[in-house]
Amino acid sequence: MATPDFILELRRFVGNRPLSLSGVTAVIIRDESVLLGRRSDNGALTPITGIIDPGEEPAIAAAREALEEAGVTIRVDSLTWVHQIPRVTYENGDQTDYLDLTFRCTWLDGEPYPADGEMTSVGWFQLDELDELSGDMKQRIASAVDFRGTTRFETGS
Repeated sequence: MATPDFILELRRFVGNRPLSLSGVTAVIIRDESVLLGRRSDNGALTPITGIIDPGEEPAIAAAREALEEAGVTIRVDSLTWVHQIPRVTYENGDQTDYLDLTFRCTWLDGEPYPADGEMTSVGWFQLDELDELSGDMKQRIASAVDFRGTTRFETGS
């Protein structure tokens, strides 16, 4: 998985110490299905996710990631969930704290394919076929599918 250049530059100064980064999850819905991909780094099945670039608006980041990772054009409809992901420690010792912004998105155009190598496959899954997903990813999808106009904010650890 390609690490953005700005993170590589930061790592030159902070080493493996924790970085606080903001990320997006684009839950892309078409009819009664959701777009999922199999990550090339760990094989996990997930919605489209990515890191927000410096100065980038989060909704624009979600649309960019959908195009970069899956080759699809989307409309970002709503921010559905804001939550802190537990600290991630990578194999090389780098530590990162991600604030995730989950968006409900609508597919507009394009047949999904693994466009940039971050996914080995991408495709549409029926909403009742999500057993393989981790609990956190199921929650992200549920926040988007069940969205009723109020963004979910976590208030405790």
